[in-house]
Amino acid sequence: MNAFLLLPTPVFTVIALVVVLVVIALVAWALQLMQAATDRREFSLMLAGCMVCSAAVGLATVMVLTFTSPVRLEARGLMAPGDEATGVSLDAIVLPWDDAPTAGLGNS
Repeated sequence: MNAFLLLPTPVFTVIALVVVLVVIALVAWALQLMQAATDRREFSLMLAGCMVCSAAVGLATVMVLTFTSPVRLEARGLMAPGDEATGVSLDAIVLPWDDAPTAGLGNS
C-alpha cells in the first residue's frame, strides 16, 4: 500500500494546494510563451506554449485521479479501528450479463 494514501488530511490538503499552484504557474508560463510567439511570429514558441499547457493539463488530471481515488477512501477507512463500513463496496453493482436471461439466444 502507498504511504501517500495514509497521510493526515491537513498534509494532504497542503500537497493538493501546492500542486494547484504549480498548475496555475504552468498555465501562466504557457500563456506568456504564446504571447511571445504572436509578438515575434515564431512557431517554435507557440509549440512550446502548447507543450507546457498540455503538461499542466496532465498534471491536473493526475492530481484529480490521485486525490479522489477509491483506493484513498479504502485506505482512510483502514485507519478507523472498529469501523468496518467505511470502505468502498462494489457488492451492489449488477452487471448486464449477470443473471441475464438466455431466451432468444438460440439456446433452448
